Amino acid sequence: MSKEISCFKAYDVRGRISSELNEDVAYRIGVGIASYFSAGSVVVGFDVRPSSMDILNALTKGINSHGARVYSIGLCGTEEIYFATNHLKTDAGVMITASHNPADYNGLKIVGRGAKPVSMDSGLDEIKDIAEGSESNLEIDPMMEQVDIKAEYIEKLLEFIDPNKIKPMHIVTNAGNGCAGPILDLLEEKLPLRFTKIQNEPDGTFPNGIPNPLLPENRDITSKAVVDNNADLGIAWDGDFDRCFFFDSNGDFIENYYLIGLLSEQLLKLSPGDSIVHDPRLVWNTIEEVNRFGGVPTISKSGHSFIKEVMRANSSIYGGEMSGHHYFRDFYFSDSGMIPWMLLIENVSTSGSSLTDLVKDRIKTYPISGEINRTANDPEELLEKVKSHYEIQNPRIESLDGYSFDFDAWRFNLRMSNTEPLVRLNVESKGDAALMQSKTEEVLSLIEELG
Repeated sequence: MSKEISCFKAYDVRGRISSELNEDVAYRIGVGIASYFSAGSVVVGFDVRPSSMDILNALTKGINSHGARVYSIGLCGTEEIYFATNHLKTDAGVMITASHNPADYNGLKIVGRGAKPVSMDSGLDEIKDIAEGSESNLEIDPMMEQVDIKAEYIEKLLEFIDPNKIKPMHIVTNAGNGCAGPILDLLEEKLPLRFTKIQNEPDGTFPNGIPNPLLPENRDITSKAVVDNNADLGIAWDGDFDRCFFFDSNGDFIENYYLIGLLSEQLLKLSPGDSIVHDPRLVWNTIEEVNRFGGVPTISKSGHSFIKEVMRANSSIYGGEMSGHHYFRDFYFSDSGMIPWMLLIENVSTSGSSLTDLVKDRIKTYPISGEINRTANDPEELLEKVKSHYEIQNPRIESLDGYSFDFDAWRFNLRMSNTEPLVRLNVESKGDAALMQSKTEEVLSLIEELG
C-alpha cells in the first residue's frame, strides 16, 4: 500500500522536519531517484542545517538499495552539485537544502545527468510515485565515498573572468551563516580584493536569522557594513548561495532586475547576437538593454526549471530572474550565486565606473516597485478579479506567468506563489517614479479590496 509523501513541490522537495520530511521519507526518495534515473552513481551534498546529516544518511541508504554508488561532496552550495554532477559524470545529483526556509525545514533539489533539472512535469512526479510505493530499510549502513571537488569548482568559477583584469577594491560579503563562507575564503586567495566578511561561518541555527536578502528587513546589516567600512560594494547570499544580492557604496540595495541588463551587456560583448532569457515580472529595461547590445531577448515563465528549459532550447548564453537567480550556458545552463558578482567586479574594474554609476541611469529610466507580497484567501480567484477590473482600460494582457498588464506608460505583473497563499506584485514605469508609486498603491488597494 502506497504511503503519501507531502513534501514534493513544483520544483523540488521541501518540508518540515520531521512531520513532512524525515529519514523514512528520505530513504524512499533515494529509491525513487536511483530507480527513475537508472543510476549507477549519484552525487550528494548538504547545507548547514542540523537535520541535513540524518537526511543524507537515509537518502544514501535508499540510493544504495538500488545498487547505485553515492559520492558525497560534503557541506556545499547548490551550484556545487550542478558542477559535481558534470565533473564526476554521475547519473544524478541531490542537494540537501531548504534554502531560505526556516531552520526546522529541509529539502532536496534533484538534477539528472548534466545537471538537467526535474520538476513536476519532467520527472519529479515519477520520483514521487516510486517513493510512495517503496518501503524503507533504515537498518542498513549507508555506503558513500567522500570526494573533494572544491579546487576544481573554484577553477571553473574563475573561467568566467580574467583575474588579471580585477583591480584591488574593498567588498563586504554577507554569507548569512549559510554555505557561501567557505567558498568566499577560497576565492579570496585568488583575487586581489579586500574582504570584510560578516556572518561568514556556517551555522545551521542561523543566529542572525534565516539568510534571505530578498526580504527588505534582512538588508540593513549588509548595508550598514558597507557604509561603516567605506567599501566599494556589498554582496549577500541566501543559505545555499544560488541567489546573490548587491549593495552599492552608499549601502543602497540594487534590485537584481538592473543586474540582468548589466550582465547581459557584458556577456553580449563577448557573444554578439546571442539569446538572453528573462522572466515576465519586469521586462522593459532588460528588453531595451539586450536589444541595444545586439542580443535577442527571450521571455520565459518564472522558475528555474522553466528558465533552464528555454535556455537549453535557444542555447542562450545567460538567463536572469529578478529574484536573484542568474543562469549561464557555460555553467551547464544552471544558476550560480558566485559567477554574477565576479562578473560585476570585472565590469567595475575594466569600466572604471562604480556600481552606482553603472545602474543609476537604468533605475531612473525604468523605476520599479520591487516585489510586494500580499496574502490572499483565493489567489487564483483574486487574479481573475483584478483582470476583470483592468480589462475595461484595454491594456495589453499576457498570461505567461500570472497576468501582465501593459498600459504603455506603466505595467504590472501579478502572479501567485507556488508554495504559499500569496500573490506577488511587480510594477514598473517609463521614467516616471511618481506614476510607478501611485499605480503601485492603486493596485495594492485593489488587491486589499478584492482579496
